Amino acid sequence: MRRAVIDLQSSAPTMALPPSGAERLRAFTPAGWELTIVQSPTESSGDGTNAVSEETLAAVASAEVYFGYGLPAALVAAAPQLRWAHSASAGVGKSITPELLASGLVFTNSAGVYGEAMADSVLAGVLHFARGLDHAARLQALSRWDKEPFQHEHTPMREMADLRVLVIGAGGIGSAVAKRFTALGARCTGVRRRPELGIPPGFARVTGPDHIDSELHAADVLVLAAPLTASLRGLLDARRLALLPAGAIVVNVARGALLDEDALVASLNAGQVRGAYLDVFRREPLPDSSALWTHPRVLITPHVSGVSPARHWGRALTLFEENWRRYVAGEPLHNIVDPAEGY
Repeated sequence: MRRAVIDLQSSAPTMALPPSGAERLRAFTPAGWELTIVQSPTESSGDGTNAVSEETLAAVASAEVYFGYGLPAALVAAAPQLRWAHSASAGVGKSITPELLASGLVFTNSAGVYGEAMADSVLAGVLHFARGLDHAARLQALSRWDKEPFQHEHTPMREMADLRVLVIGAGGIGSAVAKRFTALGARCTGVRRRPELGIPPGFARVTGPDHIDSELHAADVLVLAAPLTASLRGLLDARRLALLPAGAIVVNVARGALLDEDALVASLNAGQVRGAYLDVFRREPLPDSSALWTHPRVLITPHVSGVSPARHWGRALTLFEENWRRYVAGEPLHNIVDPAEGY
């Protein structure tokens, strides 16, 4: 009997496999397969867990397929029969280990599952600054009726149709972002590693990483939606922030290491950047000492931009079930991770 292990009991309630999801997987299980659903809690934050429960280690000892949050090295070492692992996380940085590289197993991720919710969050974060809602929240906290911040000669108020949006990372998340802004009249340019593959939905055009500097000059909104790779670490530094037009809005929903947070604070203080919406950080949780917490033009969410309780599991299980069908049939899988590229 072939075995698949499901390890999705996240400590975060919205990210834990619901009973209806478990029943769906049991009903889908192909003939000749045995399904083991781990009940011990795991961690779903970021790229997934670094720890593995004893229950999981025992279950994967004879498993051929594993579906969990990330792929810890200890799990790979404990699963000599494992042939395919699927991560419910989109990011896989912590899973690219020597153990994975040596195992030869196929590893897939959940890229695209979180894109719609994350794109909604990006749009909300940009509107927060483009429509002066940061001023509104501050004034409301003070019980103060004051139109001056909205009506002075350097008013922050802008319509979506006025904005030129640059999205670094034109994959599933980036395309979902671009479709929303384009629908509201903005012009969106994407940066993708291989622009010759074409223009994804939502973008007016795409370009390659070599042209980032020239594109920044025209970016009223800059959205970081790219995976963290060696070449992109520290991508948005002080030099590149200085290339943005005055009043630009910066958004990071990708990985904290793409952005120099100290340089961002300096740019905000200098008036170069109008505002920043940040969902990810170099260190998580964000340290209490970070200047980002108290900056009046920074909007922070704690790595939750992709949360969507009503729709998440429908997308996540559809992707896994289709890949499981393909695996059994010997067909190519969706979302195969290239360990050398890191995504």
